[in-house]
Amino acid sequence: MPIYLLDVIALSCFFICWAGYTGFARKKAKTTNCVARCLHQHRIHWMYEVIGRDIRVGEAALLANLERNIAFFASSTLLILAGVLTLFAQVDRLESVIGSIPYTEAPNHAMVQLKLSLLALIFVMAFLHFTWSLRQYGFVNVMIGACPFDDSGENENLNKYAEQMAIVQDQAAHAFNYGLRSYYFSIAALCWFFHPVTFILASLFVVYTLYNREFRSKAVKAITLGQQYLDHEFALRHSKSTIAEKINQNVSDK
Repeated sequence: MPIYLLDVIALSCFFICWAGYTGFARKKAKTTNCVARCLHQHRIHWMYEVIGRDIRVGEAALLANLERNIAFFASSTLLILAGVLTLFAQVDRLESVIGSIPYTEAPNHAMVQLKLSLLALIFVMAFLHFTWSLRQYGFVNVMIGACPFDDSGENENLNKYAEQMAIVQDQAAHAFNYGLRSYYFSIAALCWFFHPVTFILASLFVVYTLYNREFRSKAVKAITLGQQYLDHEFALRHSKSTIAEKINQNVSDK
């Protein structure tokens, strides 16, 4: 098999793994407990609690912590992207470094540029996802600031508003997750500099790692159990408030 055909196969496998896993995870999350699905339920509970808090300093601190983590990755992505672009001016030196590594294929000038272009594209996508995530967390801050206080928990309009806040926060988390996923696949892309076969194996390994962490990890099990406990607690609260309303109504009727 010609080496260039193997490169095409490896690159195709890479994109199929990335796009295929993204579609698979999005579809499976609708019917299976995973990090994204369970955390969305936690966000809904969180936003319900926000409505009943007159002072929301804690929420501001939590959101600021999330934004700080994303800002770190966004700034780091720019530095990495600058480094990758700098390598375009040092292709000859990069070829000599690659050629000195044992068991690597002989570097080709055009192929090295193509591999650097792939890395640059990945980190551009990561930066766009991180910045969009930051903007959406800013939207959540505005929505929390605009949310009125209601400690009864019976206002349907505010409950629907809380769900919309959770949706915006969920979209921000998805954008952050896509940015992190770009980092995972960039590691696979680095393996292309060594050999197309390692590129294929690394792409498959990244998919395996992502699936285990998002669907089968201990963290997923703990978050799922936590969601069940929260659902049970909110059901108890609702039943208690309903009973209290009936008692008050009976007292007023007498």
